[in-house]
Amino acid sequence: MNTESRTTTVGLVVGDYVVLAADKRATGGPMVYHKRVKKIHKITDYAAMTISGLVADAQVLVDEARYIARLYELDYGRRITLRSLSNYMSLILSAYLRYVPFIVQLLLGGVDEEGPSLYYLDLYGSISKEKYASTGSGSPVAYGVLEKEYRKDMSLEEAKHLAFKAVEAALSRDGFSGEGVDVVVIGPNYYTEESFLFAKKLLSNQ
Repeated sequence: MNTESRTTTVGLVVGDYVVLAADKRATGGPMVYHKRVKKIHKITDYAAMTISGLVADAQVLVDEARYIARLYELDYGRRITLRSLSNYMSLILSAYLRYVPFIVQLLLGGVDEEGPSLYYLDLYGSISKEKYASTGSGSPVAYGVLEKEYRKDMSLEEAKHLAFKAVEAALSRDGFSGEGVDVVVIGPNYYTEESFLFAKKLLSNQ
């Protein structure tokens, strides 16, 4: 079964932190195949990647990113930067483009020696460094929320709420996104994951 994960993922940088959020529904065509999918994957203790696109393709790239980060640390005795890791991933995506392209959109975020950073990568291997970004079928809705409410001087709690709110907005408009929201926060020596089910109900009670 080739399950396509049409989805909504969000990332934003605020202060010394990166916040990532994603919905939990996996779909294939008109079918919902799973309601508890993790679309934010830990790469290292200081970096994570959100996935949208073909699940199998995305899983291969998550494993590859973990391998590259670990090998770099073993070879050079220091942690790979997010900038270097995103460049490695870009090379992989562009190298396979003409033969068996990876049908994905990725957000790679974390905090390293260069500070907090968020990178967007598409199937062509294009890279852009962003303050906030969204991927997946629900991204047009999520971008509407992010562009209206994102501020560089937001508190961490405000940033978490905004990431949650952006994905939640997509849940109500995009049939390929649903079930709940996962939120990951990465800071200096700090990595946390939270999962909220039935996000629409949670927000309506606030």
